[in-house]
Amino acid sequence: MGEGPEGLAAFIEWLKAEYPDARSEVKQVFADGDYVILQVHSMRPPHPRGRAIIEIFRLEEGKIVEHWDAIQEIPETFANPNGMF
Repeated sequence: MGEGPEGLAAFIEWLKAEYPDARSEVKQVFADGDYVILQVHSMRPPHPRGRAIIEIFRLEEGKIVEHWDAIQEIPETFANPNGMF
């Protein structure tokens, strides 16, 4: 969708238009030096369980200069009692 603030704004507008009932909840935030990591529970109907997302940002002078993410659908059952969050 593009680079920089304009790309992010375009993505958010697309997301709001395509998934008007979507919501995300930041579960945890970690910061270490120039890195910030978010653990996010993303819900986009009609998917009832949503997705677990890890967002990783590298900052320079208070601005995001790099971004990575890992996205996983939340399964119906888990191999252990810990869950995703």
